[in-house]
Amino acid sequence: MRHTQLRLRFLTRRGLVYPLCLSLTILLLGGVGFWYLEPQVQTLSDGLWLAFTTAATVGYGDIVPSTHGSRAFAVLVVLLGLAVLSLVTASVAAVFVGNEERDIERELMTEIRALRAEVAALHHHQQMVWASRQSARD
Repeated sequence: MRHTQLRLRFLTRRGLVYPLCLSLTILLLGGVGFWYLEPQVQTLSDGLWLAFTTAATVGYGDIVPSTHGSRAFAVLVVLLGLAVLSLVTASVAAVFVGNEERDIERELMTEIRALRAEVAALHHHQQMVWASRQSARD
């Protein structure tokens, strides 16, 4: 149970839940639509397969829309599917880029801290030199 909550929190934080749910909804509605509109589609699983291959623009050719209604519906599934599947792909890529950016940011912050310490040490050294010159003059 705890592991599932951590996964869900990870997906929610990374913005993957919304695009995944949206793509699954579009594919499910597309599958039902093809099942209803296309005479070659005999089962819901065939409709889901046609919706996926249409949305992903793979088009294996094993099942193709043959009626005007199913072809018009295929256009809608392609347009929505491309947009939503691109959103999912971008969200997954953002997870990887975000991790890499955090690593780079940590490295930069470490270097900045080291440079600040070095500047502070140089400043302290310079003050000591000036103080010794000042006392030598007096």
